[in-house]
Parts: sequence; C-alpha cells; structure tokens
Amino acid sequence: ARSGGQAVVKEGIALQNGETRHLIRIEVLPFKPVGTGETYFLVLFENLLTPPVAALDPNKPAVLADLSQGESQRLAHELETTRSHLQSIIEEQEATNQDLRAANEEILSSNEELQSTNEELQTAKEEIQATNEELNTINDELYRRHAETTRISNDFQNLLGSINIPILMLEGDLRIRRFTPTATAIFNLIPTDIGRPFSDINHRLAVPDLEEQIRAVINTLNQHNREVQDQDGRWYDLRIRPYRTLDDRIDGAVMVLVDIDALKGSAEALVQARDYAEAIVEMVQEALLVLDPNLCVVRANQRFYEVFQVTPADTEQRSIFELGNGQWDIPELRSRLPDLLSQNGLVEDFQTTHLFEHIGEKTMGLNARIIPSNHGSPMILLAIEEIQSEP
Repeated sequence: ARSGGQAVVKEGIALQNGETRHLIRIEVLPFKPVGTGETYFLVLFENLLTPPVAALDPNKPAVLADLSQGESQRLAHELETTRSHLQSIIEEQEATNQDLRAANEEILSSNEELQSTNEELQTAKEEIQATNEELNTINDELYRRHAETTRISNDFQNLLGSINIPILMLEGDLRIRRFTPTATAIFNLIPTDIGRPFSDINHRLAVPDLEEQIRAVINTLNQHNREVQDQDGRWYDLRIRPYRTLDDRIDGAVMVLVDIDALKGSAEALVQARDYAEAIVEMVQEALLVLDPNLCVVRANQRFYEVFQVTPADTEQRSIFELGNGQWDIPELRSRLPDLLSQNGLVEDFQTTHLFEHIGEKTMGLNARIIPSNHGSPMILLAIEEIQSEP
C-alpha cells in the first residue's frame, strides 16, 4: 500500500488465539487528511466467520485430518484470492498496454506531424530568407533613390537660390508650390506661404487679371508673354508657362519675371535719340541719303524727295545706282563710294553735274562719310548740296 499508493487486501490469514484458530481478512487503505501532506494507513481486520477450531493434539489422526482439511481450505481460498488478484493485475496490465499502444500511436502521429511542421517551418524559413534578401535589395534601391532624390533636391534648391530672377511655381489649383528668393519682394511671400492659394497673396504687380491669365495658360496650354510694371513703376517681362511633369501632365503654371527696366529705359532713350536725329535730318536743307554696305538706300530725308521728285517707295531698299531708272548711276559716284567703304575715308566737296530726266541738269556738291556701328555694319551718310549755277 505504501509503494503502490493503493488499497491492499489480504484474505485467509490464520490467526491463533490460544487454542482457537481464526481465518481473517486484512485490508490496508492509504489516505491523506485534509490540511496535511502526510500519508496515513487505515488497517481493517475482518473475521471470515469460520467455526472456531479448538486446540487439539496434533499427534492424533483425527486432529491431523481436521488440520489438513482446514489448511487446505485456507490455501484454496488464498489461491483463489491470489488468482483473482492476479487476473485483475493482468487485466490492468492489458489495459495499461492498450493505453501505452494508443499513446505510442499518438506519439508516432505527433512525431509525423512534428516532422511535417518542421519541414513546413524549414520551407517557411527559406521563403523568409528569400523575402529578406528581396527586402534588402529593395531597401538598397530605396536608399539609392532617396540619396539621388536628396541630391536632386539639394541641387534644385541651390539652383533656385542662385537664380536672380523672380520665379513662382503654382499647383494645378493655383496653390503656391515653390518660389525663388527674389520673388518674395514682388509677391510679398514668406517660406510658410507654400501651399497657400495664390488668391490670398497680395502681390505688387499692376496686373489686376493675373489670376485669370494663369488659369487661361493652364486650360489652353498657350504660353503668355506680357510687359508689366510693379507698384514702383519698374518694368518686367512677365512669362507664364504650363507646369509639365515628367509624364507630360499639366500640373500648374510657372511665372517668370525678367527685369527689363534698364532695357526699357535704354529703348526709350534710343527712341528719343532717333526721333531727335530724325527731326534734325528733316530740318537740314541738304538732301541726305543713308546707304548700307551694299550701297542700297536705307533712309532718305524729305528734302531729297522734294529736290529729286521721287517717293520713298521708289527709293528705299534700292541701290543708289538704280534710282530714277539709273539716273544716279554716275561714274564718279560708282568709283568713289566703294573706295569710301574699303578705305574708311570720306568724300568732301565733290562736285558733279548730271542731267536728270524729270528735273533737268543739276550741279551738286557731294559729301560722304562712314557712320560707324558698335553692333552692326557701318553705314554711309551721303549729303547732296544743290549748287546754283551762276547767271
């Protein structure tokens, strides 16, 4: 009972009490009282109710026969008990063996499942390894692209910062995308204005319909050029272009302002100088011709048209030797004017007399000189003085 932890029964035990002999049954029950961890044993004694046998003299045959019969019965009973107990043990052993076989089969099945799981885990491990390699490749590519994007962004920022031209980029919904530092003064911008609608910006350009012009460029894809002034009167060449992405989508507009104030002032000064020179030329009483290097007439003053009775259409852009049906094809002029260009010289007080078809004979004093040019070909200024013949 101590080693097995189970109840143990022993039957047919002979107990000698004086001259009386009894057969008893002993049962040992192990138990643990509540609250203690120790094992106790309850021993039960049970009388098998066999008639008491008086102590007899073992030397007597009758006594020996009675003793042998009683012992035989006890042994037979004990043998039967042992057989029953052994049968019970055998049955329990068979049940245990069946449980062990079932457990063994379950273990084998579990081993097979475990082996299958291990194979699946190995396959998953290989797939994860391949995925990790792909992820590493993707990460390397993303890192390279990020570095390239950062480099391009830095180049773009430095490019915008170094351009001394006001440039403003707008989104498709006319929100501010980017601008150069020089655009901040004209459009009253600060760095936090990126993302704001252009309609919220109080710019300094004297163009009330600027937003409508930008929308027209985005909608029609036609570029727009216009000379505009700011509130200080400074002139700019306003250029509006569609903003095109790499895949050729229109995603806004780009405004560029080129400062032409100095050029505008120079052009106005040039126009004034030209008007001033033309006024002087028209007031001169001599007939004047301006010839190009090919000796074609570029310009003539009013006095020339009056004296020689010709029109601008018959004179300008024609060779001097073809004027008036060749009336100006004077040998002295044909020899002297080309030399004037080649020798960079001048002609002074050259007199010639020529018969013209409509106005008769004229005696003329010719003066010619080179008009130098810094950017183009030199011109020839030919002054023709009408000399009155003496009476």
